[in-house]
Amino acid sequence: MKIYNIGIIGCGSIAAKMAGTLGGMKGVKRYAVASRTVEKAKAFAEKWQFAKAYGSYEELASDAEVDLIYIATPHAMHYDNARLCIEKGKPVLCEKAFTANARQAADLLKLAEEKKVFLTEAIWTRYMPLSLKIRELLEEGVIGTPHILSANLGYVIDRKERILRPELAGGALLDLGVYLLNFAAMYFGKEVASVHSVCQKTDTGVDAQENITLLFKDGKMAALQASIHAATDRMGIISGDKGHLIVENINNPQSVKVLDTNYQTVAVYDAQQQITGYEYQVYASLEAI
Repeated sequence: MKIYNIGIIGCGSIAAKMAGTLGGMKGVKRYAVASRTVEKAKAFAEKWQFAKAYGSYEELASDAEVDLIYIATPHAMHYDNARLCIEKGKPVLCEKAFTANARQAADLLKLAEEKKVFLTEAIWTRYMPLSLKIRELLEEGVIGTPHILSANLGYVIDRKERILRPELAGGALLDLGVYLLNFAAMYFGKEVASVHSVCQKTDTGVDAQENITLLFKDGKMAALQASIHAATDRMGIISGDKGHLIVENINNPQSVKVLDTNYQTVAVYDAQQQITGYEYQVYASLEAI
């Protein structure tokens, strides 16, 4: 069995969560980590048992032994970091939000296609078994024809520097709203006819709370709500003409409940035991590579 060498760019909290996840996975090695200072990289490598530590991102991207690079830097740095890795021919699993804007995303995807290098977004929810189960249930028609979807995600993170600073691509949309848009896209598709939204901004100019309504070309509708001020219930509900699904925690689905038109529970599906939930995106990336 091949052992894949994983590299991480960035040494913050999300990098630590991935490092801990890798330690519980099979077929992968905590190979190398890079920071903007070699001291920080060495401290991280020692704590999480990585074989190598680099004081620059380019050194890591140039290491011929690296099989996959996970980018765990702030949103605003993703474009430059991912571009560097792709130019070096290194497969990339880039933390969400993928880039700060659509132009950057299109540019990276075009470059990856030209270079024939693997590139995907580390939006962990998309790769989870229970997320895939929801799609199966919808395809099986357990709630009939789906018509409307609602979802919310909110955490009290309004004092975090990376959230408040525009130059770090802060705000609720890129930190939380991407999960809501992903939830809608996974189950209602990408054929959006129109978008209607309203947001409240912070004193620094980033979005703090928003309501987003998506109208799809086939008539479906999604109502989404994000907040950096409030701890919301994180629920997702998909309703059809024969019942509805209730998803507990759209960020990391814990259970899916199926109810009929009489509001009686007909089935409950629970998430399987996981290391952190991050493992599924890594396994999916390695399988794709």
